[in-house]
Amino acid sequence: MTISVSPSPIPNSSEVSLATTLLNRDAYLTELLDRVIAPKVEGWLQQVRDRAASWVRHSALPTPRDEEWRFTDLSPLRQVKFTVQTTLGVSVQPDALPETANSRLVFVNGVYAPELSAIAALPEGVVISNLADLPVAYSQRVQQYLAQSEGALEVFTALNTAGIKNVAVIWVPKNVVVETPIHLVFIAAGDVAGISLPRCLVVAESGAQVTLVEEYKNHKDAKSAKEELYFTNAVTEIFVEENAQVNHTRLELDSTEAFHIGKTAVTQARYSRYTCNAISLGAKLSRHNLEILQTGEQTETTLNGLTIIGGNQLADTHSAIALNYPYGTSRQLHKTIVGDRAHAVFNGKVFVPKPAQLTDASQLNRNLLLSSKARIDTKPQLEITADNVKCAHGATVSQLEDDEIFYLQSRCIDEQDARNLLINAFAAEIINQIPVTSLRERLTQTVNSLQSKA
Repeated sequence: MTISVSPSPIPNSSEVSLATTLLNRDAYLTELLDRVIAPKVEGWLQQVRDRAASWVRHSALPTPRDEEWRFTDLSPLRQVKFTVQTTLGVSVQPDALPETANSRLVFVNGVYAPELSAIAALPEGVVISNLADLPVAYSQRVQQYLAQSEGALEVFTALNTAGIKNVAVIWVPKNVVVETPIHLVFIAAGDVAGISLPRCLVVAESGAQVTLVEEYKNHKDAKSAKEELYFTNAVTEIFVEENAQVNHTRLELDSTEAFHIGKTAVTQARYSRYTCNAISLGAKLSRHNLEILQTGEQTETTLNGLTIIGGNQLADTHSAIALNYPYGTSRQLHKTIVGDRAHAVFNGKVFVPKPAQLTDASQLNRNLLLSSKARIDTKPQLEITADNVKCAHGATVSQLEDDEIFYLQSRCIDEQDARNLLINAFAAEIINQIPVTSLRERLTQTVNSLQSKA
């Protein structure tokens, strides 16, 4: 049987002639590029950086006039002159998870911190390393994956690629099962407006299995209650080869004055299984682009998302699932809890072209508004041309029900505790999907502490 697959629907997947655009067309973006661009090196990595830098110089930051960004205004970002932070004089200590005490990579301001990392007792052949410290045997193999995902020409992704210096690399060989979760910690620290470019590359070879926790957080000065201003521009590429399995939890816990723009690009080969639990709690303005590209039949994809925001926060989640082959299965549930004047955005696309017969896909966005001034813009989308599929999508927007609160009050629970109990139950459906016990408990405590904000 021959399968013809249409061009990828993932945004910015195909390169166009740079001659059709102006060089350095966005002065702010060009200045930002000049600040983060990495020093010259020899070999293939420099070619990757140069290509990305050239694309950025011919690009512009998106505005609300762009359909994909119409609810997310980046004007506040343009008002800040960011600098590249170093780790000099920075003293931090990550909150270690008991399950990952010996399988942790830590990066401070995007720079690898070996003194905070711990790697031991991993199965033979498993590589967890910074790019610069990779064994020689893997250097050639990494070239086939790094910056090779669909959507690499999206402007923030290209900006990250142009500034590649440190990369967290996780490589799981064929048929190896990693029982211990692997923890990647990216910490923003410093007293000036800094920009960091975290980068991850995960390759699970045929038959491999791995659990990954990717965490972005702020190191607050204990002497100051002030939230720090910084910009994290993160990119994670995950390649799930034939019959491999990756369970991925992504936590965004940045300062409420920070900017966070992240990309997770996943490529799934046939019979592979990928699960993402994406939790967004911090940042003044955050955006997570989650893109799944199916490259073989009978894949399984599960996407669980939870966003909790308050104050004047804006959190934007965009997902694109390209199911190009038959017998694919995808399940997506994204929940948001929005309080005060906060604004949440969800845009989820599922593409099922004609070759993808017998696809089974569902998508649901559920939203809970805790304030009359809170706002949600939601747009679940299905684009189907196959004629033998089972697909569904939907969205709900609601508030806490008075009769539910009254029922709990009738059981001797005061009003605030009743509200918190209902909110916790709404969030628990996503948190309980996280496979790391201590992380589930920590997140439950974090959600409880955010109740007053939300």
